[in-house]
Amino acid sequence: MASALLGHLARLSVRTNSRTSPLGLANVPGRTVAPCRTAVSTSSGAILPKPKKTPFGLIRIGLVVVPFLYVGTQISKNFAALLEEHDIFVPEDDDDDD
Repeated sequence: MASALLGHLARLSVRTNSRTSPLGLANVPGRTVAPCRTAVSTSSGAILPKPKKTPFGLIRIGLVVVPFLYVGTQISKNFAALLEEHDIFVPEDDDDDD
């Protein structure tokens, strides 16, 4: 019973995961055809145009990263002051002058 169920599931997964190809290889049991992505050419062999380049990429990254780093440090500083004020976390002053 279990082997029949597993066989049915295997046939179903092959049927749903396979892609049709012009040669008809997807119709062969146990054979799946994976989709292929080419980076520089189309399926007909034509060369794709150059990808769109984003100008000022590093400047845009800087304009996003720097303010969020500043806001994050301010939040951390204020939270550390709040913890110290309520004596939740107070660093000990150890004098190790031995």
